[in-house]
Amino acid sequence: MHRSFCYLLLIATFLIAGCAASVKPIGQYDAETRSWNGRLAVRIDGVNDGPPQSFSASFELIGQASAGDLILYGPLGSTAAHLNWTPDAATLRSNSSVRSFNSLSELAQQATGTDLPIAALFDWLAGRDLPVPGWQADLSQLGQGRLTARRTQPEPAAELRLILEP
Repeated sequence: MHRSFCYLLLIATFLIAGCAASVKPIGQYDAETRSWNGRLAVRIDGVNDGPPQSFSASFELIGQASAGDLILYGPLGSTAAHLNWTPDAATLRSNSSVRSFNSLSELAQQATGTDLPIAALFDWLAGRDLPVPGWQADLSQLGQGRLTARRTQPEPAAELRLILEP
């Protein structure tokens, strides 16, 4: 009887362990696959005293600075834009069309209205304050899943805010 009780206890332990889900603490976002998701907001100050432009979207960032994907989702969860880059190509897929660009910088400019430092995001999200000309990243709240970066040069000024989902 004692032996069968031990077997049942062992089987129950494996079953319970198999059902357990790992919970990632805030600030640790699947570093093995280099994947992050959450919400982003971009604000671009007005040009020639015009009103500021802004947009927000849910996002998924996958890969690394040299090759990756940034997928922007609309309010109902549909894909609004899919940015993809490799060392040889940069493409934007949106509204059933595919457009090619010479660089990730040109791709970001077309997709968001400003030259966002998408390549630097991978370092910033990993907690490394990579300097980017004209941009200042605030990594002080990264442990709480928040990142803010501001561009002062060149004009117009811009701000990028990310809120990461665990």
